[in-house]
Amino acid sequence: MMPRKALTPNQMWAALVAIAGHVPVPLTGRDYLELLPVRWQAITPAGITIHHRTYDHDLLAPYRGQASPVAGRGGKWEIHYNPHDVRQIWIRLPDGELTEIPWIHRDHVHQPFNDHTWQHIRTHAHHNNHDDSHQHEADLADALDQLMRRVHSGHATTTERALLARATTLPVPAARHPQYGTGPITGEPAHHGEDDSIDDLDDLPEDDTRPAAAAGFGLYDAYEEADKW
Repeated sequence: MMPRKALTPNQMWAALVAIAGHVPVPLTGRDYLELLPVRWQAITPAGITIHHRTYDHDLLAPYRGQASPVAGRGGKWEIHYNPHDVRQIWIRLPDGELTEIPWIHRDHVHQPFNDHTWQHIRTHAHHNNHDDSHQHEADLADALDQLMRRVHSGHATTTERALLARATTLPVPAARHPQYGTGPITGEPAHHGEDDSIDDLDDLPEDDTRPAAAAGFGLYDAYEEADKW
């Protein structure tokens, strides 16, 4: 109808939905993970390293030091991550499924945290042994755990409380999880209560840091809006 009119994707969607209408379809757990931000990383003998955090699991054993089958990415592998909870990542293995890979110190840190909090810990932590990166990472995990304990007990500084206040606690729907077997996930939504639709984000409390998601923005827009808070 407007062959020479340049439209953004949102403008095109608005124009077409006014003509054709739409049927709302809840996102499944797989859809949610597919829409998370993506980065490309190598799988080293130690696992996957992002910002001095190591993610590893036995499932990576056949792929350590191997190039990914994706052309044009320099042998790196497709990684999906939640910017507000970096305690795990999801890697796309050759079978096409996204598989959760935990941070090696995830069991030591029981609350979500983001990269901003992690960089704060790195900046203020004293690195005693520059040759032992594994011990340094363990020390950072311990410092992060101590920070969370101070906030929980009410002994944290204003800056420390503000750091953790930026982290969200939105649960990520389940994908294939190494702890519960390696079979591919089905096309059905993962069950958290009745369903895992993100439509119920509208019911979040007003002080939640994800107002954009409740307002109907896309996931990327929601992350950008949350980072402004």
